[in-house]
Amino acid sequence: MQKILRHKYGVGVLAILFIAVVYLSTLFFYRVDLTAEKRYSLTTATRTLLKNFDSVISIKVFLTGELPADYKKLSIATRDLLDEFRSLSGNRVQVSFEKPGENIKDDTAKVMFYDSLSRLGVVFEQSETVSSKSETQTNQLIIPSALVSFRKGQKPIAIDLRSSRKVYKQYNVVNDNAQQEDAEATRNAAEALLEFKFADAIDKLTRKNVPTIAYVLGNGEPFDLRINDLGENLRNEYRLAKFDLKAGYPDASIINALLIVKPTEPFTDEDKLKLDQYVMNGGNIIWFIDKLHAELDSLLRSQAQYTAFDRNLGLDEILFKYGVRINPDLVQDLNCSKMPFVIGKNADGSPKMQRVPWPYYPFLSSRNDNPITKNLDRVLPIFPSSIDTVKSPGITKTILLATDTNSRRISSPAIVATNSVRNEEDLLSFNRSYIPVAVLLEGKFHSLYSNRVSTTVLDSIQRITGRPFLNSGIKESKQIVVSDADIVTNSVSNTAGPLPMGELPFENYRFANREFLLNSIDYITSTNQLFEARNKDFVLRLLDKAKVAEQKTLWQFINIALPVILVILSGMFFQWQRKRKYNT
Repeated sequence: MQKILRHKYGVGVLAILFIAVVYLSTLFFYRVDLTAEKRYSLTTATRTLLKNFDSVISIKVFLTGELPADYKKLSIATRDLLDEFRSLSGNRVQVSFEKPGENIKDDTAKVMFYDSLSRLGVVFEQSETVSSKSETQTNQLIIPSALVSFRKGQKPIAIDLRSSRKVYKQYNVVNDNAQQEDAEATRNAAEALLEFKFADAIDKLTRKNVPTIAYVLGNGEPFDLRINDLGENLRNEYRLAKFDLKAGYPDASIINALLIVKPTEPFTDEDKLKLDQYVMNGGNIIWFIDKLHAELDSLLRSQAQYTAFDRNLGLDEILFKYGVRINPDLVQDLNCSKMPFVIGKNADGSPKMQRVPWPYYPFLSSRNDNPITKNLDRVLPIFPSSIDTVKSPGITKTILLATDTNSRRISSPAIVATNSVRNEEDLLSFNRSYIPVAVLLEGKFHSLYSNRVSTTVLDSIQRITGRPFLNSGIKESKQIVVSDADIVTNSVSNTAGPLPMGELPFENYRFANREFLLNSIDYITSTNQLFEARNKDFVLRLLDKAKVAEQKTLWQFINIALPVILVILSGMFFQWQRKRKYNT
């Protein structure tokens, strides 16, 4: 180095080498992820997606500005992720952080602008923060959303940056009045889902083939405002059609998935044969079945109790063949939603209402790391039944949703009563855990009608469909069986109209029913592996807040004052040593 510097052109050569190294470093992007859960590493499917589109993707993130600490952390995580998206895509992902409506001074115009964003799916949140020192409360409008746009004229996709799964603190039913949300853990769960949400939005905007979903009719399925939310959400992301099962055979080469929701009339052998051959040809089905007739309206009309009876839909045999059995019972759990009931009268004679736990509405969640319900909030069913898995060669079965640890089954004929837990004996009967309510089936299915149909029927199938009768599946397909149809239907308010699925009247909370439906359809129709990103799980390493407050001064001294003192002492020591050396 000394020889180079003494050379006449040495400094110039070093300057040129430095510039060359800096330029070459800009051509290569490499980062080492040392976290145990690979927090900062993108999945292979996401990397492939980012390299396979050639047009510009525009992403506008609205979570910016002065934010509370937990949202600030989420905003920084979003920025870091999208920076990597931009780098891997060759700058085809263009990102901007902006506060919508910031330059609009007119309040009316701003409200209209916010309303237009809301119709696109952008979410708004009013945050209330209380200062522990001044004891003052401030309200702040936060927009934890992003808009992903592709082609001009194509509807952008709105992303809710928050997690659809809320994490709650440890709850003591004796000492605590209510279960409290753990905001930091919930935001951490949101960070884990960021990659999947943005990759999934980009995939939906850039895909060339949009899957076709057919809503099956012909057996008393609802086709009114009760499926309003279902239709609106599927219509935005898929080709949604209706298919009359009485009119013909569904074609697996055209229809990617059939959706069977809350049938109330029995399926004939011909109906089941059509569904069976659809599956044998590689078709996928999602079943939302109410085994028993159990409706809240019936209970309200009876004012006390009524008997839930079997609908006799005729689906037991075909579902058993595929690997599951929906039992003729009702499932209850003590970890459940609340329902408003009249418990008396007020002084003015008006009815006195009280929200009481309603075990017929148990909270459902996942007990394994399956790609559909991983990192998903609780799902709310209404009068669900239990599901048993049965032997079916070649079929892989995965429990998607199950009850909690204090459950029981009420066998048919099941009595539905406003007060189903009357004494301690009833309470002790909640001794079951994790009763399955939703099951995923994957593999090559075998036909229920193998060696059971006549030559005339075989010829009829060949003539109508142009394909021969199949005794077993020609390729792998997927089915999801859910023993409650009201998971995907919505309530209809006399004043507000159709509510979102997963939201009860008089409740200001929406459960993850919609996310469960969309994830289920995504999984059985998608050919990519983006669901790997959904399975990410970030470990939350939190500080002890009480200890931080107690030792605040000590750690401020260690982090701020101690380094300065050490530098000064080191300088004094070397100065003393230098004087001693040269004086000698």
